[in-house]
Amino acid sequence: MSEKIKITLVKSTIGKAKKHRDIVAGLGLTKLNKTVELADTPEVRGMIAKISHMLNIAQ
Repeated sequence: MSEKIKITLVKSTIGKAKKHRDIVAGLGLTKLNKTVELADTPEVRGMIAKISHMLNIAQ
């Protein structure tokens, strides 16, 4: 079983670029302060890197 990573949206997507809003939706984050647990894959890490300023990340 692969490692899991917890991601929490801490900044609003209002006024952000459409690309950033799409990444947030792709990670499954729908509301502010929502936390999701995803597999720690290179694809997820790449998405996190693009919007790291809007997230809190825990292992």
